[in-house]
Amino acid sequence: MPTDTKRIRGPEVSQSLSRFVCKPETAVPSDGTRADGRSRDQVDVRPVFVRCGLVSQAKGSAYIEAGNTKLMRRSGRMRRICNAGGCFADMRFAPFSCPERGPWIQGSQEKDLSLMVLESLQPAVCLHKYPRSQIDVNVMVLENNGSALAHAITCASLALADAGIEMYDLVLGCSIRQDGASYLIDPTFLEESGSCQGSGENQGSLTVSFLPNLNQISGLQSDGEMGEGTLTAGVRTCIEGCYKLYPVVQQALIKAVRGAAPPPSES
Repeated sequence: MPTDTKRIRGPEVSQSLSRFVCKPETAVPSDGTRADGRSRDQVDVRPVFVRCGLVSQAKGSAYIEAGNTKLMRRSGRMRRICNAGGCFADMRFAPFSCPERGPWIQGSQEKDLSLMVLESLQPAVCLHKYPRSQIDVNVMVLENNGSALAHAITCASLALADAGIEMYDLVLGCSIRQDGASYLIDPTFLEESGSCQGSGENQGSLTVSFLPNLNQISGLQSDGEMGEGTLTAGVRTCIEGCYKLYPVVQQALIKAVRGAAPPPSES
């Protein structure tokens, strides 16, 4: 039988690399301390790194990193269409972004998240300025360690602003995980997956899209069962978390605008 010279033969005896990977914790402590050092029932979002204009091939792009959650956005591509204009959002997870490797084909979860991103962005974009034009927004989740939807909304808003799309305001996203009487703001993947879920009432998650200058909510997505008072308090907590992210987003956008501005002419 002929030998395949293009295939590298592996060793006869080998071990899976997963045996050498440190296994994450299987449970979240129920006291006031979280795995990353933050406290429960406190508006304590993860440190955020934001940068605009990273993709030179796109008219507008943004990169956001919150803990181990990393996303990249590119937007601003406008297409002329015959019918009424609008926005198109496409959100995908890289195959290596989650603990379990996923396919390249867009699944039902990614389609639902894309629709949520679109519904959150549309109220902030001046669509009447772009008749019969479609604005494409694409997001790629490079690493998912929780709160991917909230950070995708923030990153998409930054990419649109970096592309020069006229907007009424920036859109910021924030999410919480409700665990009975306590809550976890900006939850990690382990906290989102339900390992901190206990028995009883008020178990769920909430994501809010907020326009800080207009003081308006452009999108709200809730899962689980929460009472009216708990849901109202959760929305206020998410709004407070958005206000904490706003100065970081502002500085990143200002830095991108100054970097793109031409140098002053010497007279």
